[in-house]
Amino acid sequence: QVQLVESGGGLVQAGGSLRLSCAASERTFSRYTMGWFRQVPGEEREFVAAIRSSGGTTRYSDSVKGRFTISRDNTKNTAYLQMNSLKSEDSAVYYCAAGYGIILSSMARRDSYDHWGQGTQVTVSS
Repeated sequence: QVQLVESGGGLVQAGGSLRLSCAASERTFSRYTMGWFRQVPGEEREFVAAIRSSGGTTRYSDSVKGRFTISRDNTKNTAYLQMNSLKSEDSAVYYCAAGYGIILSSMARRDSYDHWGQGTQVTVSS
């Protein structure tokens, strides 16, 4: 069972930056596709970004493309989400997720991921 722990959330002003981290317990972390999703109360959890196991392929939602960057360090079993030029609409609970054997066309699907963290709150003040 992969355990994921997010950190790095907090309160930031619009236009600012935050970096989220997702630490995984699994030694085979490098085999998993890692994703970031976010959720606002009353709404569905939405895709933000994902990165394949080798780190060579990434995907982003249109709403964050050009502002957010997903990366991973397989030597540290950690995935990251660098968030720049934050907007008030980026405020949400951010979750990291891990999935094995996810095909490219399914990287943005919630049901592709088997393991989820508890989430970290990001609040952007305008």
